[in-house]
Amino acid sequence: MSAALIGRTSPGGRPLHSDEDIAHALIEEANVAVVHGSAFGLGPYIRIAYALDDAALIAACTAIQRFCHGVSDH
Repeated sequence: MSAALIGRTSPGGRPLHSDEDIAHALIEEANVAVVHGSAFGLGPYIRIAYALDDAALIAACTAIQRFCHGVSDH
């Protein structure tokens, strides 16, 4: 997912140059915490912890989906 967002612009207008930019934009714009894969030598991907209750996981996935749909090519 995150590789397809690199080079684009977040819904809040943030340039997405790396998986780290995507992780920062997700926490700031969608209130979802993820870890950029580069922290583990696995860029340009992101890591998602799913040790949550189902409702929280569904809410986080919905927020990530909404974020991705709002990304533009500008």
